[in-house]
Amino acid sequence: MSVTDVIEKALYVRSRYQKVIAGNIANVDTPGYKEKDIDFERELAGRMKGSKEVEVIETPQQEGFTRLDENTVNVEDQVVKMTENSLMFSALVTAITKKFSLMRYVINGGR
Repeated sequence: MSVTDVIEKALYVRSRYQKVIAGNIANVDTPGYKEKDIDFERELAGRMKGSKEVEVIETPQQEGFTRLDENTVNVEDQVVKMTENSLMFSALVTAITKKFSLMRYVINGGR
């Protein structure tokens, strides 16, 4: 499997994760809503083996974090996850851009 294929699969999982985080933030005030998450490493490994679906899991309630409405979303945690995911996505885009730039350089004979 080429580097390009790995980056493509990682970008797909990262984009799905961004949607999951956005859904968590959108439901921060929904009574009974359970925070959802994706295990990036496991999902990327699954995509490498040919899996088409990304499994979204409900995370258990955090220790010391209890709400009366039984919603398990902590908006501060979600913002941190979103920021981290965005940085990782940007790094992957930069890597694939550099890969294509190198390919273009080689195809053009070093010009």
